[in-house]
Amino acid sequence: MTSSVERKPLTVAGAINEALSDMLREDERVILLGEDIGQNGGVFRVTEGLMETYGEERVIDTPLSEAGFVGAAIGMAANGLKPVVEIQFLGFIYPAYEQLMTHAVRLRSRTMGHFSVPIVIRAPYGAGVRAPEIHCDSTESIFTHMPGMKVVCPSNPYDAKGLMIAAIEDPDPVLFLEPMRNYRSISEEVPEGLYTVEIGKGKRLLEGQDVTIITWGAMTAVSMKAAEALSKQNISCEVIDLRTLSPIDEDLIASSVQKTGRTVIVQEAHPQSSVANDVLSIINETSFLYQKAPVAKVSGFDTPVPYFGYEDFYLPTPERVMQAVMKAVDF
Repeated sequence: MTSSVERKPLTVAGAINEALSDMLREDERVILLGEDIGQNGGVFRVTEGLMETYGEERVIDTPLSEAGFVGAAIGMAANGLKPVVEIQFLGFIYPAYEQLMTHAVRLRSRTMGHFSVPIVIRAPYGAGVRAPEIHCDSTESIFTHMPGMKVVCPSNPYDAKGLMIAAIEDPDPVLFLEPMRNYRSISEEVPEGLYTVEIGKGKRLLEGQDVTIITWGAMTAVSMKAAEALSKQNISCEVIDLRTLSPIDEDLIASSVQKTGRTVIVQEAHPQSSVANDVLSIINETSFLYQKAPVAKVSGFDTPVPYFGYEDFYLPTPERVMQAVMKAVDF
């Protein structure tokens, strides 16, 4: 008689850890770099246990120099390795901006296709965890404005593992945004072994007829709560999780907003020059004549993310999303 150990549901953090472990085991070119990712397992313990399993030559603790270790990783990627770099918080990536914008995303075109840069940049981001200044930035649109950079943002464990494997296998730079609020707030069954979620494809989380809610990252749970509450008022919401912010799934957006005729875009980023504006532009170009009401945005504000006591006033809430939906329905 044999006994089997039941597999526990994984959190987002656990799913990313498993994806990294699977790829380290399957592909000797994969290498991890970052501050405190080895012995300490990273700030959020996402890489916990990987140095012990795969050794210090595969899981490397770096000096505190984002420009330095991102630049080194670009060189590694151009020479055949597949580095996965952890930035402790997205707000710490700015010293490495020059390395990414000047070198990582341009090397393929600069060398006429002779070199590629298969690098993944992991970055916890977003507010809602009571972290101090610069730790809570949601500035993803800076990187969607880099031609050659893919930007992904999973909202759940299944997508987190599948997108991480797809990102590591991708021949070009990928910024992998990890919503801090979601690291351990969600658990679900995740398949063992390797599988991928296609980069560039969103997901329809909820079918609806009256209003489309388009969102990503930590705002997905907020949007779903709003949609569930509105269903009790006989308002049928369709919820779209973009999953990839660059390239955006234009076909999914167009098909949904053409069906419902009303749209609310939910993000925690600042409203000006944001991904929400890119989505709005797609709707204008593909589906303008289908709209029954102006497209609404629910977002943070054009201020730095405030300190702990005011953080909840900055972030979108289900109530704010519901108000935007009701306004669209009543237009």
